Amino acid sequence: MSDPTSVIDDLREESEELDALVAGLTPLRWALATPAPGWTVAHQIAHLAWTDHSALLAVTDPGAFHTLVEKALATPGSFVDEGAEQGAALPPAELLTRWREGRTDLERALRAAPAKARFPWYGPPMSAASMATARLMETWAHGQDVADALGVARPPTDRLRHVAWLGVRTRDFAYGAHGLTPPAAPFRVELLAPSGDLWAYGPEDAPQRVTGPAVDFCLLVTQRAHRGDLALRADGPDADRWLDIAQAFAGPPGGGRPPKGAGS
Repeated sequence: MSDPTSVIDDLREESEELDALVAGLTPLRWALATPAPGWTVAHQIAHLAWTDHSALLAVTDPGAFHTLVEKALATPGSFVDEGAEQGAALPPAELLTRWREGRTDLERALRAAPAKARFPWYGPPMSAASMATARLMETWAHGQDVADALGVARPPTDRLRHVAWLGVRTRDFAYGAHGLTPPAAPFRVELLAPSGDLWAYGPEDAPQRVTGPAVDFCLLVTQRAHRGDLALRADGPDADRWLDIAQAFAGPPGGGRPPKGAGS
């Protein structure tokens, strides 16, 4: 993924699709609760705006980004929520403008970045392509929270290939986040894309395998759905364990989502 053009294009399309979902909302609907505890639709968009701004600083002003990292280390349990809370307190029109302007600035910066540049982040340094992939993953995942709050079904697209790729690439990170040693051997992952294509990763003869719909895999690795509600199959104990802890996003282990009907 050395050429970032494709994923930056897809990031723009993913953002525009979510923008169309929220642009016409009334203030009451901006205040709807989403599946993330304590977060409204406004919090979700505010978080994307905040993280886009962080990414822009990482690409254009590493010193200012380092200051952000220091703040995060000082308040690791509340830093993300505080950023979302500040943005969610804005009038919806102002928040929407801030998100639009921020993501446009980030897109320009990523397109202008030198081919071999690496930018600081909260985890390992990232290339422009990796940064855009992470932003697309978050935009899709938080967009799913918004869609769930609004009762909207979003048709999946093949832009999910970036989320699926990231989900596979972060296998060892997920084990490490839970204090576990990653398996030495790679897994085989075969996913049915929304277009009907097959996305395959890892050796064909790997004994540990994961198969199923790509959208279900993406919901799992972004922890937007409980494994029990998804049509994913694991062959082998290591692959089965991975599906219980998979996490494509940085940070400590996420709590995931309860199964449908839980508590009803």
